[in-house]
Amino acid sequence: MTAKMKIKVIKKSELTNTAVVKKSAVKEKKPTQAAREMVSNVTNWVTEFQQRRREETKQAFEKFLAPRPQTNGV
Repeated sequence: MTAKMKIKVIKKSELTNTAVVKKSAVKEKKPTQAAREMVSNVTNWVTEFQQRRREETKQAFEKFLAPRPQTNGV
C-alpha cells in the first residue's frame, strides 16, 4: 500500500447532482426491450453453434468418405 492515499470528500449536495446526471446520461431500456435483446442474443448463439456443428459434421463425412486409392490385396 502507498503511504500517501488521497481521499476525496463528496458533499451530500454534490452526490445528488451527480446521481441525476448519471441517470439522464444512461438511456434506460424498458423491460420488454431488454428481454427481446436477450432472446435475440441467445438465438444468435444457438444459430452460430448449430452452423459450426453442421460444418464440422460435413467435414468429417467428407474426410471419412473421401475416395481413397485402392491398393492390391497382397
